[in-house]
Amino acid sequence: MKREETVDYHIKSAWHAISRMYNQQAAEEGFTTAIGFVLININSKEGTPATKIAPMIGLETRSLTRMLKTMEEKGLIYKKPDLVDKRSVRIFLTDEGKKKKEISVRTIMDFNEQVREVIPASDLETFFSVFEKLQMVIDQVSGNDVNKPIYEL
Repeated sequence: MKREETVDYHIKSAWHAISRMYNQQAAEEGFTTAIGFVLININSKEGTPATKIAPMIGLETRSLTRMLKTMEEKGLIYKKPDLVDKRSVRIFLTDEGKKKKEISVRTIMDFNEQVREVIPASDLETFFSVFEKLQMVIDQVSGNDVNKPIYEL
């Protein structure tokens, strides 16, 4: 099988192209795509428990810890003890963090609007359906969903 015939090749190459585009736009604003994704997942009003952020964006806790430290140094976030669970820390956005979050959201929305202008809704429905099935296969291969046989897809 040629690499162009594999599913993962197309997913990886598309994601790398999207990531490069996002990183270029983020760099113009003085941050990275990864920081943008973290900012998007922090509740602007109530903050977000630090322990909830890594699973939301698929990061290892160690990587997130380093990133949060960098974000704090750049003045994008600040930490406060959780009022309910004193053992936990909540992450809040500074005014600058809120601006960068807004830029991140707008960048993602603009890209998605451009995609929707070119790709018909019916094709996108098929695309999303295919990705749901791919995720089911990944879960089964990874042992995350061992009770569901692949042929039920």
